[in-house]
Amino acid sequence: MSTESDIREFLVSRRAKITPQQAGLPAYGGHRRVPGLRREEVALLAGVSIDYYVRLERGHLAGASEEVLDAVANALQLDDAERAHLFDLARAAAKRPTRRTRRPAPALPDSVLRVLASMTDSPAFIRNGRLDILATNRLGRALYAPLFPDPTATTTNIARAQFLTPEGRDFFPDWEVGVNTTVALLRTEAGRAPHDTELTGLIGELVTRNEEFRTAWAKHNVRLHHTGRKAFHHPAVGVLTLDFDAMELPAQPGLTLTAYSAAPGTPDDDALRLLATWAATEHPAGVDGLLGKSSTDVTSDRR
Repeated sequence: MSTESDIREFLVSRRAKITPQQAGLPAYGGHRRVPGLRREEVALLAGVSIDYYVRLERGHLAGASEEVLDAVANALQLDDAERAHLFDLARAAAKRPTRRTRRPAPALPDSVLRVLASMTDSPAFIRNGRLDILATNRLGRALYAPLFPDPTATTTNIARAQFLTPEGRDFFPDWEVGVNTTVALLRTEAGRAPHDTELTGLIGELVTRNEEFRTAWAKHNVRLHHTGRKAFHHPAVGVLTLDFDAMELPAQPGLTLTAYSAAPGTPDDDALRLLATWAATEHPAGVDGLLGKSSTDVTSDRR
């Protein structure tokens, strides 16, 4: 992935989404050759020269001030996730490392694992920006069991399992929503860490092997993923839709703890209780052995 091409394609894709009417500009008659706004219209709205905006859209964000980036974001009516992504791309353009790097995985302290294990009524897991699941509590491992191709494994990658295994497709009943969410999260992480070799390798693999991923990736959509609802089709309990809350771990930059819950007395709460029973009596193969290595009900990869 090229930072310059990512910048260019992101700005072009956002510009194409805004009509002159939405931007408060007069819509003159005649055929418009481009969808959305023209470059000169964005430049006008941002208060910069057309030549300078063209340079920005060609990928030259290095050196652009925060005021200019804010003005462009306002002109393109970017949401919070898109605005943050624009600033991430600008920082990546300014750094320009001479070689790609492998980002070491942050260590998971025992205290964090104990907190995770203490969440006995909610499925929970810790992931990184590449969507690698690094640790789970017992219910989290039970919920995501279909995404672990090796039942004895302690880690898995959500995106790889989702797009490249039949179990992954079955696991997400709202397939289109799941595709867009996963791709947008990886696109967001790519803006933060464009020179992470493991991330670029994962994206390259998915772009090459899965057409749906490739199509969604080309849209350059990004998102923040803090709270919402998510549906699962679990082989043991059927379809359940759970609320989720995702919390970044300040002491472990790049890691996020996600926990699921259901409103008491609802069918989804009943399904979650059934999942807990299944987890307690019908552990996926290998989980008992993994749990037996620790005093906590947590499986983790302590890389």
